[in-house]
Amino acid sequence: MQMRYTCRYVDEINLVKWEEMEVGYLRDVVSADVPTLETRFRACWTADSLHIQYECEDGHVVANMTQRDEPLYEEDVVEVFLDPFGGGTTYFEFEVSPRGVLFDALIHNKLDGNMEVDTSWIAEGFQATVAERPDGSRVYEVRIPFADLDDAGVPQSGTVWHWNVFRIDDDRDGVRHYSAWSPTGKVNFHVPQQFRELVFSKG
Repeated sequence: MQMRYTCRYVDEINLVKWEEMEVGYLRDVVSADVPTLETRFRACWTADSLHIQYECEDGHVVANMTQRDEPLYEEDVVEVFLDPFGGGTTYFEFEVSPRGVLFDALIHNKLDGNMEVDTSWIAEGFQATVAERPDGSRVYEVRIPFADLDDAGVPQSGTVWHWNVFRIDDDRDGVRHYSAWSPTGKVNFHVPQQFRELVFSKG
């Protein structure tokens, strides 16, 4: 399945018009069906960072953790995996909870069901804000500096990375809902074979 997201360049993030950025929608991670609660995302880039906005319908929040790199994925969370190198064996994982708590890790995936998650790796400039709207939905805005991504380098117009975007949400009955931009076919986000193209563009 050919999927790509065109990530547009902006001069200043504080002047970005998010509604003009390409929108992507998350689907059920297993079935690819439309989920009960909608999750939209948009992305853009500046000279030094990748920026992602999530808009999440939400009627019930589970977010009790308060410390960076706690297992946020056990509660409500939005996530992005970035693979600037290709191949899916080394990539970066970023998570944000509804409370604005951060999780970042360097992943070494052997593509055989085994992987190492290095939470000692820290993206120093990784930042996020979370705002609740009157209807209960939440808007996450995430900044990931290119300088924090080890040897990935700064993209140029036309650079292609691989990535996937995710969300985990608990409902009032305690049922966990897993969604992805590129569904993996299983309740497992760490399927690099399903990563799709993130195309940086100045066009």
